[in-house]
Amino acid sequence: MSARTTVKSIQDLMRQDVGVDGDAQRLSQLCWMFFLKIIDDQDQQLELMQDGFTSPIPPRLQWRSWAADPEGDTGDTLMAFVNDDLFPALKELPALGKQANRARVIRSLFEDAYNYMKSGHLMRQVINKINTVDFNDLAERKHFGEVYEQLLNDLQNAGNAGEYYTPRAVTAFMVDRIDPHPGEKLFDPACGTGGFLTCAIRHMRDRYVKSVADEKALQAGLRAVEKKPLPHMLCVTNMLLHGIEDPSFVQHDNTLARPYISWEQKERVDIILANPPFGGKEEDGIESNFPAHFRTKETADLFLALFIRLLKPGGRAAIVLPDGSLFGEGVKTRLKEHLLEECNLHTIVRLPNSVFKPYASIGTNLLFFEKGSPTQDIWYYEHRVPEGQKAYSMTRPIRVEHLQDCVDWWGGASHEGRVETPQAWKVTADEVKARGYNLDIKNPHTEAEDHGNPKALLAELDAAEAEAARLREQLKVILAEALAR
Repeated sequence: MSARTTVKSIQDLMRQDVGVDGDAQRLSQLCWMFFLKIIDDQDQQLELMQDGFTSPIPPRLQWRSWAADPEGDTGDTLMAFVNDDLFPALKELPALGKQANRARVIRSLFEDAYNYMKSGHLMRQVINKINTVDFNDLAERKHFGEVYEQLLNDLQNAGNAGEYYTPRAVTAFMVDRIDPHPGEKLFDPACGTGGFLTCAIRHMRDRYVKSVADEKALQAGLRAVEKKPLPHMLCVTNMLLHGIEDPSFVQHDNTLARPYISWEQKERVDIILANPPFGGKEEDGIESNFPAHFRTKETADLFLALFIRLLKPGGRAAIVLPDGSLFGEGVKTRLKEHLLEECNLHTIVRLPNSVFKPYASIGTNLLFFEKGSPTQDIWYYEHRVPEGQKAYSMTRPIRVEHLQDCVDWWGGASHEGRVETPQAWKVTADEVKARGYNLDIKNPHTEAEDHGNPKALLAELDAAEAEAARLREQLKVILAEALAR
């Protein structure tokens, strides 16, 4: 049975359970169950490869002990074990010894996990389906990882907090342009389900990982934070599916809750890849962690201030920001001034409003900058929906090949040889300053649509309204004659 078929059959079983309501609960339920199977498969492999390795999960709670036997506990017995023994123990799992990090990952995940299923018989059927997947088989794990990412895409739900999960084509483009290498510190401070991380892992393995040392350097350089329980759980499981041995670097926390000045020099990073939540507001008091001139409740603005601080000299970033951040005033102006003084904002890729549809219809931009020298020139590139297509949608989303024209124009790592085209133009930092740091600069090569002479348009409107009034009166006469008969 293929991974996709397995997952679909599990979802169908969960739909029969009265306790599981909606896609988010189904994915959460599936996540903690797969997590235990994956970590147990990984533990068994590590027991063979490493002398003295011992799983931090007590033997009686390991997947192999209570779930692996297809004829094992079911019904009320299984539910009692899961609810009264497994969950309480894993929520309090002690983080001791050599596997303290591993124990912390398990405990952190189960602190916010919940067993929604009510039927032990259906749960046994789900467990038996999960047991058909061997996560120590690299090909099988890779295939399942792709299916899992599709599940995450299906879950995309902006809610009311501005959490727009980034389309995979966009994350792949941003990672490709930033070009991370093993050994560099890469940070996503609002990582969601781990889209940028998985893209970066794939990028480095495909291009630069040639030895065990390279792989260790890759894994040692990853950093991430996610404050919401479900995305954090999904991200940790995503990391295990992508062969990350110790996903404890994915912290369950709010990056913005830490005082701005407490980020030390030793914590600076080489790369930031992020789509910070925008449109949302931080809770009262969070803004007081930032210098007075950067204080705001707008999440995206606080993150931008932090990004500039966290980059090492020579560090590079690719981030998603809404149009409002480009033209906004007040704190936004001060942030943009700070960005242009501290970093070389060399490229802004303008995306059409439909890229994030149906979860949001908002203009977004990809900002690429490097820390250490002030901005001299900013290149803009306007990405357009493919010819013959009015907009991106769920059925016709943005794809990697749609961004190839921008890749061809880019000019490599040094951005050399860029030229103005109908979609690309250059603006100097002085011009931006003269505009009050308004970065919302439209494509000068696009002719403004001719809407006609205002006086002529008003005359046409008056004539149309007069004709409508005449037709209404005519209709009244016809109706009156019909009623009189």
